[in-house]
Amino acid sequence: MLTRRNFLTGVIATGILGRSRSSFAKASQPATPVNFDIPTHACDCHTHIFGDPKEFPLPSARPYTPEATPPEEMSALHRALHMERVVIVTPSAYGADNSATLYGMKARGASARGVAVIDEKTPESDLDAMNRAGVRGIRIISGAGGQVDPAAARQRFQTYAERMKSRNWNVQMYTSLEVISAIKDLVQTSPVPVVFDHFGGAQAALGLQQPGFADLLDLVRSGKAYVKISGAYRASTQGPDYPDVVPFAKALIAANAHRIVWGTDWPHPNATASAKPTDLLQLFQIDDGRLLNQLAVWAPDPAIRKKILVDNPIRLYGF
Repeated sequence: MLTRRNFLTGVIATGILGRSRSSFAKASQPATPVNFDIPTHACDCHTHIFGDPKEFPLPSARPYTPEATPPEEMSALHRALHMERVVIVTPSAYGADNSATLYGMKARGASARGVAVIDEKTPESDLDAMNRAGVRGIRIISGAGGQVDPAAARQRFQTYAERMKSRNWNVQMYTSLEVISAIKDLVQTSPVPVVFDHFGGAQAALGLQQPGFADLLDLVRSGKAYVKISGAYRASTQGPDYPDVVPFAKALIAANAHRIVWGTDWPHPNATASAKPTDLLQLFQIDDGRLLNQLAVWAPDPAIRKKILVDNPIRLYGF
């Protein structure tokens, strides 16, 4: 069986391509053409790779079982969206095993960066290897599923922010507005950049006045935090164009366009809470062309879109 340490060594030295297409499910591809000019070097800042489970086995204590998606499908997605660069994020299904993420980054080459998940057992040598491969941040998942422990969230954030200080990696959080409020003071003094996934966990149905959104806006406005306006379907109940998300995207961009990045959340894992962790979950079939077109609604000014798609990712991920 391929271990995490063996993979960390091998994936950086050699590519592991040429997989059997029959072993993979088919993730969604854009059905709608992009209707605005995409600037050169644009970046999709939130994607995932789910590898063939025979080569990238899932841990027994996983929260869900995803369908596999190869890097070739991600490349096809980005050709259709005119996205040159990508940030691949380790999903919760893999725990602290970043092998599939590193595989995807290797397949994509110099146009890819990564965000890893680590734990207290992750040695510095692994972080060194991942840094050489293009990893530029770690991801903390805390409170995103409804269970919130503010004290635990504060401790995890402090521990990992301090650990990343010498590397100047960012700390990315998939969390809730409640947790963001609980750690606001720590984010304000963080020694490394902080990034919040998916609109910071805001739910459009609860409105702009929902608890915690003002704290998120304050952190963005002050430049202390980045927000990914990604995975709009996670915040919205009004697909496929997500009109209920428009006020949130506009509010975040108006707060500080220099701290906003965009992402698809491809291949859209359907990690439903009602499913058994061992059940194979089908992927959401999201039209990412239609999703990207909403950015022109959220940010009508091409100069602002360039900040979101190009300039901010360069600053945050070191392209």
